[in-house]
Amino acid sequence: MKVCLLCYRGNMYCGGQGVYLYYLSRELQRLGHEVDVMVGPPYPDISHGIRVHRLESLNLWDKKVEGVREFLPRDNPLRVLTPFNLYEVAGRRLGMFPEMVTFSFRAYLKIRQLMASHRFDIVHDNQCLAYGLLPIRALGLPVVATIHHPLPIDTKAELAQARNLAERIKGIVLYPPFMQGIVARRLDAVITDSRSSAREVSRIFKVPQSKIRLVYPGVDTKVYRRLDGHKKEPNSLIMVGRTDDRKKGIRYLLQALRLLKRDDVGLRLTIVDKVNPRDSLALDLINEYGIGSMITFTGRITTEELVARYSAAEIAVTPSVFEGFGLPAAEAMACEVPVIATRVGALPEVVKEGETGILVPPEDPHALAGAIKQLLGDEALRRRMGGEGRRRVERHFSWRQTAGQIVEVYQEALSRSNSA
Repeated sequence: MKVCLLCYRGNMYCGGQGVYLYYLSRELQRLGHEVDVMVGPPYPDISHGIRVHRLESLNLWDKKVEGVREFLPRDNPLRVLTPFNLYEVAGRRLGMFPEMVTFSFRAYLKIRQLMASHRFDIVHDNQCLAYGLLPIRALGLPVVATIHHPLPIDTKAELAQARNLAERIKGIVLYPPFMQGIVARRLDAVITDSRSSAREVSRIFKVPQSKIRLVYPGVDTKVYRRLDGHKKEPNSLIMVGRTDDRKKGIRYLLQALRLLKRDDVGLRLTIVDKVNPRDSLALDLINEYGIGSMITFTGRITTEELVARYSAAEIAVTPSVFEGFGLPAAEAMACEVPVIATRVGALPEVVKEGETGILVPPEDPHALAGAIKQLLGDEALRRRMGGEGRRRVERHFSWRQTAGQIVEVYQEALSRSNSA
């Protein structure tokens, strides 16, 4: 098949959607399919032989918002004088995240341009779910989408943890409230990462169950493995995730550390994230709780460095209030690290309670602290859970298996489209 994968932010450092894009495109190619990737910045490194179409974007979300000048491209300020770029500038100034909408329409224009010489069999959107997918489908192309989780869950988490009125307003206007549901209901098929995510997509977006297919993501077990010769750092924890994402539950992990600080066991937490010192919930809470000496931020690191960090940690913690899958938990398990995770979203589907880790209630720092103390005090349990975690990943979370199941979804969507 000729497959077109869409991803509005494709670099793996941007989160799970970039990881998903990299491995899925690679495995589809290995299965013999012809793969094109349409992607916005930050642009990814993609496997050799896959055509990459780099779509323009001003990529404004990571830039300062104090003045209009910061929004103008330094190489050519006149670049903003196009409809999509003007929309990005105006939307960002209003506190919105406009990249999904502009990316989807840029993808539509690119696909329409290519159709004269290259017609795709299937278009696969990765979490964008913006209005531009509808005219792509109107071109006569079947369109499926992977929904890692519905964005209204992000909005709910933002509002629940907002510290003031300004943060509440920001949480409300950030994402288009109805767009993803409108688009999802009109696609040929929807792929979800877990049973939990499938339930939420059906409940929030009203997508019929007949259109939803469950396909678990994978983990590259050749890369993610315990490194020989890496000694465990005593009393060490690791958390991987964007701490400014309220779903990741950093508030509750830091509150747990504040409780554990009283025990004075030399606890150390490594957070794999790059934070903005001027605007960081995590840094504000760390200063408020007086636990700065217990925590290290790595900034952005390579995959090799991440594997080394996992290998050195005694426990991985995923304190999320929701996860569509929970890739860091699966990666840690592949590296033979026991996981403490919350009993929400897909995490109980990834972490086997009592076998590969401990599950605790969400938003409960006392439960997190208790689980951390239990695991730190039992080396034999940590070793057993680490080994079971590796075996679970090898059995259930393979990218080759993921790609094969997604191809079945493509074939089903194609068959339905051809018979319509």
